[in-house]
Amino acid sequence: MHGALKMSAAVGRVLSQQMRQSLKVLKSLAGKKNRCFSASVPIPKEGSVSNNEQKSVNRGKSADPLECRFMYPEFLPDPKPEYRNSLREKLERADMMARRSKIDIPEFYVGSILAVTVSDPHAPGKSNRFVGICIKRSGCGLRANFILRNVVDNQGVEVLYELYDPTIQKIDCLRLEKRLDNELLYLRDAPEEYSTFSFDMEPEIIPEGTPVPVNDLKVTLKPQPWLEKWERKDLKGVRDIVVNQKREMKAKAALKPWEKYDLMKIYRETIPEEEQKEIFAEVYSDLHNLEITRQKMKRQRTFIRPKKSG
Repeated sequence: MHGALKMSAAVGRVLSQQMRQSLKVLKSLAGKKNRCFSASVPIPKEGSVSNNEQKSVNRGKSADPLECRFMYPEFLPDPKPEYRNSLREKLERADMMARRSKIDIPEFYVGSILAVTVSDPHAPGKSNRFVGICIKRSGCGLRANFILRNVVDNQGVEVLYELYDPTIQKIDCLRLEKRLDNELLYLRDAPEEYSTFSFDMEPEIIPEGTPVPVNDLKVTLKPQPWLEKWERKDLKGVRDIVVNQKREMKAKAALKPWEKYDLMKIYRETIPEEEQKEIFAEVYSDLHNLEITRQKMKRQRTFIRPKKSG
């Protein structure tokens, strides 16, 4: 009996010591200033940043953190309640900022042309580079991913990359632009010319301060059969989807025009505006500083040969 009491007392001391260590770690993390997961980080205002720093940022220079939800959508958590955990989300955002401090992840959207270099032990130079158009961007947090598509040897090739994959060595945005649709999966059923890009493509430089250009190109699909029933989706980047009368009637029957008035459905599929502000208030200052550093490095790499006068 006496031995059991000693054992229980020893276990209690070990557990209490572990709890004290955990509390110390949490207090140290919460007490550090300017950490990306600290809710007390102030949002920089327009007047607190110098004019040169404001001009060096292309987008996201507004003090409103909601402007970042388009540039960095992966920082918003999954809206499903069963997947929400505030502590995990803060730790994920800390890991994401740590990863961004090691690798330059540029601003890009669906429709942008990217070049991704990943480490490959079987490649001749131990690295592999793929160029393609971003046809989909999904996921949140450390599970954010995007799909690049290109046509190689008359064969459509798609590669799914994890945005924060440690094997990614470099991400270059060769052409920054948007498209009319949030997904370009219909390029799978489009002619190859819409998905063909040269692997030697040079990056296109956009003047600083200009908005992201929107490419209003409308794609013509190949004849049926298609991989999906595109006539049932509200696609703005596809020109004149022609189907037979039976499929057209089924598409009209499958329409749900009342969903845009379903407030509860919209609430369940989105993050409230107040919570978005709180999330981006944690990481806004660090993202802003990384953007300024990226623009400075870009100006150092860019060299324009002077022209002779006269």
